[in-house]
Amino acid sequence: MRPIGTFLQLQQRRKHALKLLKRGRSLNEVAEVVGVTLRSLRRWRQEAKRGKRKQQSSRRIPGCPCRLSCGQLNQLKQKLKRGARAYGYSAEYWSLTRVRWLIRKEFNVTYHRSGVWRLLHRLKWSCQKPQRLALQRDEAEIAYWKRYRWPWIKKVARPGRHPGFPG
Repeated sequence: MRPIGTFLQLQQRRKHALKLLKRGRSLNEVAEVVGVTLRSLRRWRQEAKRGKRKQQSSRRIPGCPCRLSCGQLNQLKQKLKRGARAYGYSAEYWSLTRVRWLIRKEFNVTYHRSGVWRLLHRLKWSCQKPQRLALQRDEAEIAYWKRYRWPWIKKVARPGRHPGFPG
């Protein structure tokens, strides 16, 4: 399990522990002060002796790097703001497939749909997919059903409330 803290905080903790060890403090004392296990201290000490730990200013983010540069990401944001109709779509929404097509067309970069989702999430956007409604949908009939039929089915309505049943 990864310890709590940023890369720099953890690096400072390691340096502090190594300084305490160089001053002659015992492993048990340093482990208690720093809040780590003896095994971690031994490993840090061995790596320091070998010079294995590199001095890095920032932590590398795992995974593949983004295929689009920062400038291209800003351009993509602007193109998404223009709307889907500006690119010939009949409806004004962005689906993963449409954004994928836009990236391919504008930047000649191919993304998988899941990669497009992650990219949109990173840009603080979401894909928009319209809710499908039946052509035969009758709002008045639905309202009637919800008000009179559904309570009768749930058995919470008072007797005789339903207009179809005399009472």
